Amino acid sequence: MRIEGSFVVAAPRERVFAEITNPALMAGCIPGCEAIEVIDPKTYRARILVEVGPIKARFNLVVEVKEEVPPERVVSITRGEEGTRASVISSNNELVLAPAEGGGTEVKYVAEVSVTGRLGKFGLGMMKKKAEALGAKFAENFRGKIEAAAAS
Repeated sequence: MRIEGSFVVAAPRERVFAEITNPALMAGCIPGCEAIEVIDPKTYRARILVEVGPIKARFNLVVEVKEEVPPERVVSITRGEEGTRASVISSNNELVLAPAEGGGTEVKYVAEVSVTGRLGKFGLGMMKKKAEALGAKFAENFRGKIEAAAAS
């Protein structure tokens, strides 16, 4: 399933890039993120709680940054599973940062996501809708943190 979107942050591209590659800040922006651990400068482990319909799934994920081109692009791979392997997720991700019309930075994201197991049974439509809602909440959280810091 392909998930894509974009949002604008009222901050310079270099600042947005620095923050979007900061695991500590990202932990506070990702909906359901309970913990994040830096394994090395390009690898992170995260625990994320996702609720889809009546199911709550806690994923243990590993994020590997495959390519960074400051301040314009980040390519990563995310893989993980529920503790019981009831659901497995993998995702190839790309973030592109570009100057936005009227100032600020446009953040474009695209992810090719695969979900198998009990969450995969919900069907593409429901999973895509949930993923888009999580993306929108992340954008709101990230924009709020960056713009509030820039204002102070």
